[in-house]
Amino acid sequence: MSAPDAIRNVAIVAHVDHGKTTLVDALLRATGVFAEHQQVADRVMDNVDQERERGITILAKAASIRWGDTRINLVDTPGHADFGGEVERALALVDGVLLLVDAAEGPLPQTRYVLSKALEAGLPSIVLLNKVDRADARAVEVLDEIEQLYLDLDAPLELLDFPVLSAIARDGRVVTGVGEPGPDDDLTPLLDAIVEHLPAPSGSIEAPVQAIVTNLDASDYLGRLAIGRVVHGVLRRGTPVALLDEETAEGQAPLKRKLTSLYGFEGLEQVEVDERSAGDLFVVAGFPEVEIGDTFADPEHPEPLPRLSVDEPVLRMTFGVNTSPLSGNEGKFLTSRHLRERLAREVLGNVSIRIADTDSPDVIEVAGRGELQLAVLIESMRREGYELQVSRPEVVVREVDGARHEPLERGVTDVPDEYVGAVTQALAPRKGRVQDMRPGDPGRTVITWEAPARGLLGFRSLLLTETRGTALLHTHHAGWTPWAGELPHRQGGAMIADRLGVATPFAMDNLQQRGELFVHPGEQVYEGMVVGESARGEEMVVNICKAKEKTNIRTHSHDEAVKLAPPREVTLESAIEFIAADELVEVTPAAIRIRKRLLTEAERRRTRKR
Repeated sequence: MSAPDAIRNVAIVAHVDHGKTTLVDALLRATGVFAEHQQVADRVMDNVDQERERGITILAKAASIRWGDTRINLVDTPGHADFGGEVERALALVDGVLLLVDAAEGPLPQTRYVLSKALEAGLPSIVLLNKVDRADARAVEVLDEIEQLYLDLDAPLELLDFPVLSAIARDGRVVTGVGEPGPDDDLTPLLDAIVEHLPAPSGSIEAPVQAIVTNLDASDYLGRLAIGRVVHGVLRRGTPVALLDEETAEGQAPLKRKLTSLYGFEGLEQVEVDERSAGDLFVVAGFPEVEIGDTFADPEHPEPLPRLSVDEPVLRMTFGVNTSPLSGNEGKFLTSRHLRERLAREVLGNVSIRIADTDSPDVIEVAGRGELQLAVLIESMRREGYELQVSRPEVVVREVDGARHEPLERGVTDVPDEYVGAVTQALAPRKGRVQDMRPGDPGRTVITWEAPARGLLGFRSLLLTETRGTALLHTHHAGWTPWAGELPHRQGGAMIADRLGVATPFAMDNLQQRGELFVHPGEQVYEGMVVGESARGEEMVVNICKAKEKTNIRTHSHDEAVKLAPPREVTLESAIEFIAADELVEVTPAAIRIRKRLLTEAERRRTRKR
C-alpha cells in the first residue's frame, strides 16, 4: 500500500504547442518506462488519430512513473478552451501543476485559461520555461510576464512562491532557474522539484473510503471503466462499495456491489491491483451505471464528495438523420436510434457536451464549448461509420438583468506586421474590438481583441486566407456581452443543383465563370445540393449535369479540352462555417456535402411565400 506522502499527483498545463506531451514522453523515457532501444511514436500520449492529425491534445490522460520511493502520477491536459471540461476533470485528480511556457512565445490565452482553473482549485505550481534553445528565446522577459499573469489572476500569496526551471523538453534536459541546460543535464532537477515542492495528497488512509470518478472509458472486455482518485481510505478489490450518484443525493438508496475489478496506472499501462489508497488514481470496472462526478464510498458510511462542476456550453447545433438522396450509400449507422446511442455515449464521457430533444424525433440538439469541440465530435462519428446532417452552430443566449446576452470570446492573434490591417478589417464587421497591440517576434505583431462568439464562425479560415496561412489564432470564453445585433455572413449566394446526376466538365466550364465550384467533374450531385458559391449575393439554381449537344458540326476551338479551375475543397470546418440558416452539412464516411434543408425549388418557394 502506498502511503499518501509517497505519492505526487501532477497535471501538466500549458498553451497549445508549448510541449506538454513531448515533456511527458521525455519523463517516461527518463524513468525507465520505455527501454533505451524501444521504438516509440512521438507524442505517445496523443493516441487518438485526430490528436495526431491536428497536433493537439483532446482528451486528458494519465501515466504513472516512479522516482526513488515516490510514485508520480502525471496527467496530460488539453490546451484548447474548447476541451475545458477535460481540464477541469484533470485538475480534480491532482494536488499541484507543472506550468509549461514557451520561452519565446510567453504565456498565451490558454496558459491563462488553464492557470486560472488551477488557481481557482488552490493548486501550487512549478514553472518550467521550455524551448530555451530557440534562437528567439527571451526567458527572463517571459518569466516577468508569467509573474504578472499570476498577479492579474489574483493568485493568493502562498501560490506566488513557485520554483522556476528551464528545459529543452525535446532532448530531456532541465536546469534549475533561468538558463540553458548543458549537454550533460537530464530531468533530475524537475523530478526532484516535483517531489520537494508539490504537496502529497491530503487524504487519510484510516478514514472510510471515498473516491471520486472524474473520467469514463470503455473496454471491449470489461465494459464501462470509471477513472478517478481515492480521496480518503483504501479501495480494496473483493470488498463491497456503495456508488453514490445524483439520485442518491435526492434521497434514494445507493447502489451497493462487490468491487471485482480494480486497476492502477503503471507507466502508460493499466495493471490489475489489490488496493488503491488515499491519493492514488484508480480504474474500476463492473459498474455500468457509473457517471462522471459519482463517488465510491464505504457502504456503512456512504458520504458523497462534492460533484464536479464545469463551465456551461456556449454553442449549439442540431444533429439529424441523413435525408439526402445519397443517404445509406456510404455509412453503416444511419438511423436516429444509432445517433441517439452514440451521442448518449459521448455525454457520459464528456461533461462539457449536452444533448436535448427537438420537435423532430430524428433531430437532436447538441451543445458544446466551441466550434472545434463540435467539429472533433462530428469527425469522430464520421470515422466510426455514421451518416448525419448538421446545422449551422448558434450561440446559447441568456437573460442578464432582463437584457439578452451572448457569449464573448477573447482572442490573441500573432501575425506578420504587414497583415495587421487585414486582421483589424476582418474583426470590424464582426463587432470585434482590439484591446491591445504589441510587437512579438521580429517582424510580427500580437493583437489581443474581444468579439461575440457568433461573429467568429468562419473567422479562423478567413484569417488564414487573408494572411496566407501565417497567422496564429487562440481564443477562449471571456464571459457574456449584450446582444450585438445582426452580423454579416458569407458574401456570395449558393449555386444549387436542380437534378440528380453527375457533374459534367461542359456544364462546369460555363458555371465557373459565374462563381466558385465545390465539386469535381464526375462527382455525384442531387437536387438541392449546394455545388458552389456564386459571385453575386443571390442564389442560383443550376444544371451542373448538362452534357454537350451531340451534333455533326465540329470546330477546332470547340473541340479543345475544357480547362477547369480546381474546385474549393470543402472540409468539415469550412462547410459548418459556410452554411446559412436554411442549409445543412451532410456528413458521411466518404464525403462532406452542403445542401439546402428543403431540397426542391418548389418547397423553398412555398416557404419563402409563407
